[in-house]
Amino acid sequence: MKTDTIFYTLFQTLPGVLFELLEQSESLALHYQFTSVEIKELARRIDGLFLPKPDFPEDIIYFVEVQFQRDDDIYWRIITEAFLYINQYKPQRRWQAVLLFPQRSLDPGVPFIYQTSLNQLQIRIIYLDELDDVRSSSVGLGVIKLVVATEDKAVQQAKNLINQVQQTDEANRSNLLELVERMLIYKFVNKTQQELEAMFGLTDWRQTKFYQEVKEETKLETIPRLLKFGLSIEQISQALELDVNQVRQAIEKQGKEGTESNS
Repeated sequence: MKTDTIFYTLFQTLPGVLFELLEQSESLALHYQFTSVEIKELARRIDGLFLPKPDFPEDIIYFVEVQFQRDDDIYWRIITEAFLYINQYKPQRRWQAVLLFPQRSLDPGVPFIYQTSLNQLQIRIIYLDELDDVRSSSVGLGVIKLVVATEDKAVQQAKNLINQVQQTDEANRSNLLELVERMLIYKFVNKTQQELEAMFGLTDWRQTKFYQEVKEETKLETIPRLLKFGLSIEQISQALELDVNQVRQAIEKQGKEGTESNS
């Protein structure tokens, strides 16, 4: 599943959750704008940037990376991005890189050169499955704990989270429920819309379009595996109930992304 999408949506909706993870007051989120910026040297964007507002000159810039698969270059990449951002925008502030891993085993370890050249406070590592239960009372942390929950615990956690959202004030309830619904679609991607409604008592499922987009996205992600099994484009199209042109375009896009990542 595209876990980073969930987290960046979470940060946009509930920016205070980052500061909860950092064991700070979630009210600090009022000092920040969660945004993305373009790095010209890389011809790409940094999606997870907490940029302090001008009224708070002492606050730190946070570069946030969500990493749910093994990547031995993750530290090299986020530090490179941070320094290129600093070079391009020249902010007069302190900064910190925050890396979120679902579990400790996916952390390749901070490269030795960064251990010796960076202030210890400039890299903050959080293992989401090790969050203690004391810090699980907020909706934001509840969503995060649901992301990393095992299948046997996820259903009950999701029900508890929905109940918690339904007890929030009416002004925020709609946005929070939408966020949780998106999370459920990603977490239980093999369930139909009707099954999810029945499982969680959701009779007003507003994200039908989003649901269809996620289901299609999941299908597109399976295309490389089906190609490895020797299926033709036409066979993949039939198996996934996709248009042949959709399959071709997905293969071309994935090929370009692979070439760019190796360059």
